[in-house]
Amino acid sequence: MTDPVELAGFVLSLAMVYCNIKEIHWAWPLAILSSVLYGVVFWNSQLYGESSLQVMFVLTSLWGWRQWRVGSPQSNTDTTPAPLAISMLSPAELKSALLATLLAWPAFSLFLHHFTDSDVALWDGLVTALSLLAQYLLAKKKLENWWVWLAVNLITVGLMLAKSLWLTALLYLIFVILSYVGLKAWLKQHAK
Repeated sequence: MTDPVELAGFVLSLAMVYCNIKEIHWAWPLAILSSVLYGVVFWNSQLYGESSLQVMFVLTSLWGWRQWRVGSPQSNTDTTPAPLAISMLSPAELKSALLATLLAWPAFSLFLHHFTDSDVALWDGLVTALSLLAQYLLAKKKLENWWVWLAVNLITVGLMLAKSLWLTALLYLIFVILSYVGLKAWLKQHAK
């Protein structure tokens, strides 16, 4: 039998990704609600990295919502916010993102291994590090967020199957497909 909390998180998560693909700012409050629900589901399944990640998702969703609604200054001298447009990472930003992720992964994994009873600390740590990167890139409307989410979702399908969270495994399988759809939609929008 499916946990009603997991089912509600499932539905809200699908609505959130749809809104992200369409660049609808209401994705962010949906992300907050689904993150709270999945925080409970993951905690109860001993996926502590995933559960803690939901807290970070709530915080970054508040910030991302503001980013998408208000935008950012067009230059250092201009304080008038401009709508946030889809863009790509510069080579320096890409290098920083990769370095931060490569440092965060072992740190999260070691923490989970030593301070929790997680039996999937290495993979939980990787998903946590990559998810933080993807969430940051999404909030900044960086096209590469969809590539990172694609990797996160593929790995998470395996994690959820290992934890017998069948509905959530299905959700992340759908997320794999939606990550591809989002990538294509944002590529098309970016090319305009």
